[in-house]
Amino acid sequence: MAMQRNSHPSRPHKFLPYLGFIIFSAIFVFKLDIIISQTISAARRNLESTTSTTLVIGNGTFHRHFIQSWGESRARILEDGELLTLSMDKSSGAGIESKKTFLFAKIDMQIKLIPGDSAGTVTTYYLSSEGNHYDEIDFQFLGNSSGNPYTIHTNVFTQGKGEREQQFFLWFDPTEDFHTYSILWNPKCIIFYVDNIPIREFKNAEKLGVPFPKDQPMRIYSSLWNADDWATQGGRVKTNWSLAPFTASYRYFTAEGCIWSYRTRSSSCNSTDFSTKGVLKMELDGKSRRMMKRVQTEHMVYDYCRDNWRFPEGPGPECSIN
Repeated sequence: MAMQRNSHPSRPHKFLPYLGFIIFSAIFVFKLDIIISQTISAARRNLESTTSTTLVIGNGTFHRHFIQSWGESRARILEDGELLTLSMDKSSGAGIESKKTFLFAKIDMQIKLIPGDSAGTVTTYYLSSEGNHYDEIDFQFLGNSSGNPYTIHTNVFTQGKGEREQQFFLWFDPTEDFHTYSILWNPKCIIFYVDNIPIREFKNAEKLGVPFPKDQPMRIYSSLWNADDWATQGGRVKTNWSLAPFTASYRYFTAEGCIWSYRTRSSSCNSTDFSTKGVLKMELDGKSRRMMKRVQTEHMVYDYCRDNWRFPEGPGPECSIN
């Protein structure tokens, strides 16, 4: 019995090396797992931070970069994803939105508008954030009766406030062929283009107390809908439903800019990009501004900065620099 009692204390000493090895191995594996996890996370963050600021556009553009948001079969993607049509009948119009969200970008889309009598219809192409205090940059194409020109309606919303409309008559028939409509949005300005001709510039006027859209990421949207209560001649000309369905077509979408990640709450652009990437630092030069002023002189039909009836207290402070 004494030998047995003496033998029990000796067993822990015998197995102590094995126990120490097991504990050491467990600690090593645990630390190795942490190191691997941190390495993978860092690699993911690095991948996100070095993601190209340009969407690579190839076959299946609309399948790859957009989803239908409403309108059921009235949004159709054709020609292997390279052509989109939106249609409207008396029951409904249709709309799409981009899968990706941007915080500054230059986007281009070729659009062929509704031919013939398009009175009462509105074809839209715009950037917008979400929520009650949303930012938005609008192209809207207001239909008209046969023989009359389309009106391009532009607007800029900041923190839910718009009322910054400028309207133009197009100098060509936008229903006969596709034309390119572009929005440049960077920290310095917003520029609207038609076939690479600037028609409007909205400069960052924060120094004058005017909010500028620079903090809220935005998606790209396009839609076709009925607005015959206001769209054509202030609502005096209504939609002729006997001509339905009305159809607008889209192709050659491209986007270059900063892709926003909701998962990481970060942008694909870094501080260096804003000093080296053309679209992120671009402003109109003297030649382009003269071209824009000529378009405004010859084709602008409404400017909120000159509307004393709506704004009897005077134009917004941004009008002094835009």
